[in-house]
Amino acid sequence: MDKRLAKRHKRQVSREKSKVRLSEPDLRTEEQIAAARDASRHESVRGNQPKVAVSGQGFRNALATSTGSAAKTGA
Repeated sequence: MDKRLAKRHKRQVSREKSKVRLSEPDLRTEEQIAAARDASRHESVRGNQPKVAVSGQGFRNALATSTGSAAKTGA
């Protein structure tokens, strides 16, 4: 590498090194970690709550079929 590229590379490396953040250790107790895990779990995993009914047709498909059929009826 010539001097210009070497200097550029050195600048880029130093900038990236300054951006790196080291993660901090988790200072929570085991009970706090377990409580946070339970709170963030998906509802279906818990099992005590009813499931929500989902329509069979997606939002995009509903829009596409409604606009497409309207165009065909005009002809």
